[in-house]
Amino acid sequence: MHFPSMTALRALDAVARLGSISSAADELSLTRSAVSHRIGTLEEQLGFALTERIGRGIRLTFRGEQYAREVQQILERVQLAAAGEQGQQIAGRLCVSCNTGFASAWLCQHINAFMTLHPQVQFHLISPRTPADTSASEADIFIAYGTGDWPNLQVMPLTDLHYFPVLSPQLLYANGGLRHIDDLSNFTLLHMNDYTDWRIWLGAAGRNKVDASSGVLFSDAPCALAACLAGQGIAMGDNLLSSDALRRGLLVSPFDISTRANRSYFLVCHPAKAQRPIVKAFSDWLIETLAHTT
Repeated sequence: MHFPSMTALRALDAVARLGSISSAADELSLTRSAVSHRIGTLEEQLGFALTERIGRGIRLTFRGEQYAREVQQILERVQLAAAGEQGQQIAGRLCVSCNTGFASAWLCQHINAFMTLHPQVQFHLISPRTPADTSASEADIFIAYGTGDWPNLQVMPLTDLHYFPVLSPQLLYANGGLRHIDDLSNFTLLHMNDYTDWRIWLGAAGRNKVDASSGVLFSDAPCALAACLAGQGIAMGDNLLSSDALRRGLLVSPFDISTRANRSYFLVCHPAKAQRPIVKAFSDWLIETLAHTT
């Protein structure tokens, strides 16, 4: 089961309020295609159309308007909760278990913003044994990678992941560029955990002669991304972990083809801990900040 992500819900809310993809893209600091992609993903998850074309523009369908009103109420509650927590003195120890890929690519680059809001918090970050592991008894909340299936726990989706190849611009130009999918055979493929990501993407790209099992296999995403940034090959990036490097021009995406991941990142928490002010403050901050930075 796929849960609607907060980023997709914010895209729908912006389109509903502003009346166009372009205006929503400007407000969210995204491209028009990125906003359209998030709306399309949300429609796929819900099983019904949210928008319809009118001439050169769009409008919400009847069901889309109904759903957008419900989404707006949810987002308002999140904002009110965040504002209430910021006005309250939050102190004490907060232990967060976070997948190393998410931690290195996003959380470690934004955590000071949370600490500035809540300077009395003692923040502890630990790494799980596996990306989906939620067994650490000392953790107050988990940022886990999986399908969303954690029985008896509170689960909140953070984002929808889409995979696409990325490489350094220096490597791209040094090898004469990438005009066709088959040109990937001239590069070293960098794999994360197994060969599945490249096999799925190459299958979606259509018939080609690329060997999906060739290249270098890494045990985690940060190592593969580091090798990619160093110009050692082409990795399978995504719209979350690769977004900062793409914005800064450290990586480029040579093909306009992406595949939807069957796993994503979730906030997972034991019900007994979910209502603690310090846990709520972190959850609200994470959802709000992630929505504005990816």
